[in-house]
Amino acid sequence: MVGMTTTQHFTVHHDGVTIPVSRGGRGRPLVLCPGLNSTQADLRELIELLRRDHDVVAFDLRGHGLASAADRYSFDAFRSDLFAVLAEPGRLDLPSPPVLVGYSLGADLAVHYASERPDAVAGLVLIDGANPLPEPFITDADLPEFRAMAEDPAMWREIERARGTARQVLLSPQDILGLQVEMDMVRAGILDRYRKVDRPIHMIMSAAIAGDSTEGRAPRHNRLWRAGVDRLVHERPDTSATWFDTGHRLVFTHAREIAEIIRHHPADEVSS
Repeated sequence: MVGMTTTQHFTVHHDGVTIPVSRGGRGRPLVLCPGLNSTQADLRELIELLRRDHDVVAFDLRGHGLASAADRYSFDAFRSDLFAVLAEPGRLDLPSPPVLVGYSLGADLAVHYASERPDAVAGLVLIDGANPLPEPFITDADLPEFRAMAEDPAMWREIERARGTARQVLLSPQDILGLQVEMDMVRAGILDRYRKVDRPIHMIMSAAIAGDSTEGRAPRHNRLWRAGVDRLVHERPDTSATWFDTGHRLVFTHAREIAEIIRHHPADEVSS
C-alpha cells in the first residue's frame, strides 16, 4: 500500500465550525483523534512517529488548535466533528478502512464512531479513555477538586500563552468541567457501544491517572480506572491492554512506546 510522503492540509466545514485536517505519511491508513485540551500540534511527536509507516489523518476538535470556536461544547458536538472528518471520502480517499487511534475523550469518540460504522474501521487503539467505568469518576465530593483543576491558574497561564497559535484552547473552565462531568455519563453506557464493535481493540492506559499519592482521591480513582478496563476485558476477552506506570499525559511522555504498540496492532492482519 502506498501512502503520501508530503503533508496535505484541508478544512472541513460543518455545523457552523471549521475543522483543520492534515494527512501525511505512507502505509496503512490511520486516523488520530485528539482529546479534550489537546491539539494536532500537541500530538506532533506521536504523529511524526506514526507517519513512518502509516498514512496518518489528524485534525483539531472545535475550539482547539486551528479549529474555529463554537457556541456549544459537548460530547455530541465533538462526535460530530469526527464524523464530519471521516465523511470526506473524496478528499481522504483512503484505500482501506483506517485504524482509529483516540486519546482521552478522543478514545470515546472513536468507540462511538466504530459502534455505528463497524465496517469503516480496521481496529481501535484507545489511549487513556473510553473506559467503561463501573461507577462515576466524579462524585459530588470530587466536584470541588475537579473545579479547582479546571480553574488552575498555572494551566490557564499556559492556555493564554498559546492563544492565537496551533496549540490554543478556546474553551472556558466551565466548559472543561462540564465536559468532564458529561464523560461519566458517556462512559456509563459505553460498554453497549463496545458490544457493536467486532474489530481488534487495544487499550493503552495510565496506572496513575490521578497521580501516585496514597491519600485523597487518587487511590480510588486509580483503582476505578483499572476496574473499568478489567470490566471491558471480562466482557470482551479479545481486548488487549498495556499499562504504563505514569499519568494521563502518557501520550506526550511515552510517544515512542505508544507508536511502537500501534505499529504492532493486530489490525495489520485485518488490513493486509
